[in-house]
Amino acid sequence: MGHRVTESNAQVRATTTIWGCAVGMLGVCIPLVAITESGAFLPLLVILSAAGGTFAVWRSSSQRKEIETRSLKALEERVMNLETIYTSMPDTVKSFSLSESEGR
Repeated sequence: MGHRVTESNAQVRATTTIWGCAVGMLGVCIPLVAITESGAFLPLLVILSAAGGTFAVWRSSSQRKEIETRSLKALEERVMNLETIYTSMPDTVKSFSLSESEGR
C-alpha cells in the first residue's frame, strides 16, 4: 500500500508542476495576445500542452503497473516450472548435485 501512495504522490506532484507552469505561461501570454491581437492560439496551445503532459504522466504509471504485473507472473511461472523439474528428478541425481556443490 505504501508504494501506491508514494506513486500517487509523485503523479500529483508532477501534475501540480505541469499546471503551475501552464498557469504562469497563461499569465504571460494572455496580455501578449491582447496587445498583439493574435487570437487565442497561444493560450490554447499552452492548455493543450499541459493537458498532454498530464495525460502522459498518468498513462505511463498505469502501463508500468501492467508491465510489472506481467513480469512478476512470468517469474512465478518459471519458478514453478523449476520446482516441478527438480521434484521429478530421481533422488540419485539430487544427491549427486548437492554433494558436488558442498565439495567446492
